[in-house]
Amino acid sequence: MSASALPAAAIAGAVAAARAQMRLAVGEDALLARLAGSAILVGEAFTGCLFVARDVEERIAAGEWRALVALPVRAIASVTDMEGVALAAEAHAVDIDGEGRGWVRAAVAARAGYSAGLAESWELLPAPLTQGVALLVAHLFEDRGGAAQPPAAVAALWRPWRRMRLGLEARP
Repeated sequence: MSASALPAAAIAGAVAAARAQMRLAVGEDALLARLAGSAILVGEAFTGCLFVARDVEERIAAGEWRALVALPVRAIASVTDMEGVALAAEAHAVDIDGEGRGWVRAAVAARAGYSAGLAESWELLPAPLTQGVALLVAHLFEDRGGAAQPPAAVAALWRPWRRMRLGLEARP
């Protein structure tokens, strides 16, 4: 799976939230942007969901239905062969289930292009997710290489959005 880069607006929103959390008016812009990017990616890994919608491309093996990795899927835009040629309608099928999982079945090895993410922008994310990112950025900024554990509140804020895959997902 290869997702497009985090949107600059999401990084800027996370930096602003972290600045407010730390009551930090100016300075350290580059460091805060790197920490914000890391905090968002850690949150996405913890929850199993992309926070801000972005484009994803994923390889699909030929044959049976395959669940797409990034969640929640918003739209499946394309299914192409490995050279980038769109597959005919009878050579593939797509679906998005009620839990936001995308499914693709292709007659040949293919690539699926799709968009995934909980919200269209940083501002539309649920407050607990943005607050968790701000707390993690503040922790990383203040601890700077120390051995302190992140605040437990970060996991508590993100836990309701956590999606875990315990095995291979199959679809009839």
